[in-house]
Parts: sequence; C-alpha cells; structure tokens
Amino acid sequence: MGEPVTVNRLDDLTSWHADWSGLRVLVLGLGVTGFAAADTLAELGAQVAVAARNPDDDRARILPVIGVELIELEGSDEDALPRLAALEPELLIVSPGFRPDHAILRWAEAHGIPMWGDIELAWRVRDKIAPAAQWVLITGTNGKTTTTQLTATMLREAGIRAAPCGNIGIPVLDAVRDPAGFDVLVVELSSFQLHQLPTEGPGALGPIASACLNLAEDHYDWHGSAEAYRDAKAKVYANTLLACVYNRADAATMRMVEEADVVDGARAIGFGTDTPGPSDVGVVDDILVDRAFLDDRHRSALELGTLADVRIAGLATPHGLANALAAAALARAAGAPPLAVRDGLRAFRVDHHRTEIVRDEGGVMWVDDSKATNPHAANSALSAFRSVVWIVGGLLKGVEIDALVETHRERLRAAIVVGVDRAAVLAAFGRHAPELPVFEVEADDTEQVMPVAVRLAAAAAHDGDTVLLAPAAASMDQFADYADRGRRFQAAVREHHDPS
Repeated sequence: MGEPVTVNRLDDLTSWHADWSGLRVLVLGLGVTGFAAADTLAELGAQVAVAARNPDDDRARILPVIGVELIELEGSDEDALPRLAALEPELLIVSPGFRPDHAILRWAEAHGIPMWGDIELAWRVRDKIAPAAQWVLITGTNGKTTTTQLTATMLREAGIRAAPCGNIGIPVLDAVRDPAGFDVLVVELSSFQLHQLPTEGPGALGPIASACLNLAEDHYDWHGSAEAYRDAKAKVYANTLLACVYNRADAATMRMVEEADVVDGARAIGFGTDTPGPSDVGVVDDILVDRAFLDDRHRSALELGTLADVRIAGLATPHGLANALAAAALARAAGAPPLAVRDGLRAFRVDHHRTEIVRDEGGVMWVDDSKATNPHAANSALSAFRSVVWIVGGLLKGVEIDALVETHRERLRAAIVVGVDRAAVLAAFGRHAPELPVFEVEADDTEQVMPVAVRLAAAAAHDGDTVLLAPAAASMDQFADYADRGRRFQAAVREHHDPS
C-alpha cells in the first residue's frame, strides 16, 4: 500500500468547500447510507469506490454514471482484501451494518486507515447550504423514530424549517445536500451509527440538543457487551450546546448526562409521565407542562398540550406519552413556543406498525406493534392492555425474554410463538408461565406464518382480549423487515375476518 493520507489533510476536511479532490475513499456497503456517501464524495471530487455484497441493482447501475467504481464482494471477506488494498484507500466510510470485528475493518485498523461513518461525513460537509442547519440528536433503544418525527413536526408548526433524517430512513447526507436548506435537522441515530462517531476532534458533532430516550437490552450480539452498547448510546450527549434531554424513569440515561462532556451552559432536562420538577417536562392532571424553558421555573409552568392531544396523535400508551414529552423538550430547546408543541401533537399521526389498531370486532381488538423488535419495546406494548393473546418471537439478537414473560404472565391469555428462535421463547414460557396456553407456528414459509398465527390467536382470544403482535425480536429471519411483518399480520387479520 502507499503512504496513508496525512492526518492534517483529513483534519482540514471540515467543510463542503474544503479541498476533497482526489481523496481516495472506499465506501463499505451500498444501502441508502452507503449510496448517499458515495454520491456525496463523488460530487466533492473524491476518487470513490464502493465495496458491497449483493448490491442493489438500481444503485449499482447508477454508480458508474456518477464516476464511482463498484467492487462486488464474493467469497470470504478476507478474499477481498488484496483487491481493496490495491485501491490504496486513504479513508473508509463504513455503513452502519458492518460489525466492529468485520475483517475489512480489522484490516483497515491494522493499516492505519481512518474510518468514518456517514454521520461524521455529513457533519463535516453540513455547510453546503448556508447557513448550516443546527442538529438535534435522538437515540434510545425504543421510540426513536416516533420522537424524531414528532420533534420535527412541532418545529415545523413553529415555522422552523426542520427535517427528520438519519436512521429514520432519510440519510443525513441527503438532507444536508437538499437545495432548499433547513434550519434544524432532527437526526435519529442508531447505536451502530453512534459507535462510529468521534466525541472530540474535527469530526465530533455539536448538537444544540440531544436525547437518549431509554436503555434496554438490544444489539448485544453486534456490540459484544451491554457496556459497549451503553457506551455507544451515551455518545449522543457529547458536546451538546443547550439541552441534554433524559428520561427520569431511566436512571441509565441520567448517568449518561452526568458523565457527558458538554459545552459550558448546557442544561440537563428531564422528561417523564409524572409531575415535573424544575428543569423538567411532565404531566399534571391531564396537562403536559414545561418547567424547564421559562425564567420562573421554580414557581410556575407552561402548558404544552393535553392528554387528549396525545390521544389524537396515536400516542395514548405509557411509552407513547413519554415519547411525546421527550419531543416536546427537544422542540422547546430548539426554539418552538408552547403553542407549536400543542399544534404539533394535534397534527401528528404515529407511523404504521407502532401499537396500530388493525381491527376491533366481536369483542376482540387486534393490534400491530411489529416495531417492537426487542423486549423493552414489547414491554411497553404489553403494559398498555389488560388481557392479551401475544404473538411473539423472531430473531432475538442475543437477548432473553424471561423477564418479559415473568412480568406479564398474569395479563396473558395465551401466546403464539413464531420465528427462528422459537425454542428459546418456548423455554422462557415453560420456566415462567408453565400453565399458559402456548402455541407454536411451525411454518417456515413466509406466506404462511401470519395466517397460521392469526388463526391460532383467534381461537384463543375471548371477549375483551387484545391480540397483540409485539414480537420482542427482529424480523429478518422470516420477513424483509418489521414493516413487512406488520403488513402480513394486518393482511392475515383482514383475510380472517373477511375471507374472499
């Protein structure tokens, strides 16, 4: 390999208007973030190659048009190293799906090749459209997407040009390059994206406000340990300028704020569904109130909306209300007045597959919370209903559901177990709810999983029950993603009630 790029050159690349020309960059992955990174760097004049396994056909066809080389990875990852080394890359852009122990990442580290994620690249070139937008960062095990969307909605109601982006599906690089420009980018960050981020130096982010909504078991298989997962999430607070928003009901998020290295003057702002103290947002009777963003916060409060407004938004569950309060705190920190928070709640509608009522007929309600891809999210969904036939299972990602079963066994009418990790789920019910009727969906054909699960659930449900799809597991074992799983569940419910 040639000499690695000088550190000084990368240190100087902190603006769209810096000299990126000729920089040899290897982008790993051709998903939405990988393609956005390659497109951005090509526009900047860098010399770009993309390495990807089974690349998307449409994106692969576009790469040569924009002057980007595609290297299709075949065989083992180690087999690709000689070809990648021949490129003599000076920088790697790593897509979020690449685990820290991936062979290509280990090779790059051994050869001193700097590695960035798409978020760091976006931060460095955020000034393409002047003035550069301010950033609000949101992470957490659950509730990120809803909170991101709602925060942006509240800001827009205030007349602030805000865009939700990041892990929500819209690459931050696309938002940064949007010719319309924005005042605020509300950025959802996964633990994978946070893992790649530096907390100091020229690539470190400086958000005006940040939040970790909660912390629970998830992605331990990717990060390697609970501590590594927690440490990645905690990066969200680094260098925050104005407000570090944390969950008063989750002590881990409070400790993250206490330990964070923030800008002098940044405040800790708590949110919770109980009565708020000074510097908090919370609930008094049926009113959402702000005791954080007013001068006389020790003796008075501002009304932000009502529980009726929260219900209109589709957030009338304990976790939905918490998300609404977190969004309110972030929007207030970014300049939204109280009236815009209320109007944002009234204008907002929660996305599909998030505690979405599919059918309410014959005394049984059918609810799709396919987005509950881990036990923490499933716990919130289960807590919202009195008597549940629970459709559970999928790809557990290295976590256990024993505590979840034990906590909710008294509210369970029956359980329908799906997914590749059925044995572990069945064992948890055997240990903690041995008297509960449990039915296993043995079908492996994606077309049959949900029809069978719905038939079994309908037979088990009584008047007043809720059939709840809250899998507590990822979907990729049998479905394209959680949305595909939810759509198939909804279709099976409709077919069950209205057979053609």
